[in-house]
Amino acid sequence: MILKRGFKQLMAEANAVIETITVQQAMHLVADPATVFVDIRERHEVERTGMIKGAVHAPRGLLEFHADPECPMHLPAFSAGKRLVLYCASGGRSTLAVKTLLDMGLENVCHIAGGFNAWAQANGPLER
Repeated sequence: MILKRGFKQLMAEANAVIETITVQQAMHLVADPATVFVDIRERHEVERTGMIKGAVHAPRGLLEFHADPECPMHLPAFSAGKRLVLYCASGGRSTLAVKTLLDMGLENVCHIAGGFNAWAQANGPLER
């Protein structure tokens, strides 16, 4: 089976239009009341490692449902008008997730280069 667009092309297309911030930039946003961190990892990942302090959990597989205000699964963080900073384990899933949210019409959204792994390695604040 030959795909018309594989993951490499999808990642390249996403990276061409999304905003990526460094861990250091993200750390400056932790206390910013106009910013919400969104952990898109699976539940078992969050349970094993914890997440960025104050983050909202919205697994990648349910992202579109959590983002849509018309959906019963909507999470208010997505419609609060705040900057959304997404992260996954290493940055791949969050790259695609930011592109999806942009396609849905959200504008103030970015992701952390290196994801949770880079955050933890930099000793960013965590909560279990």
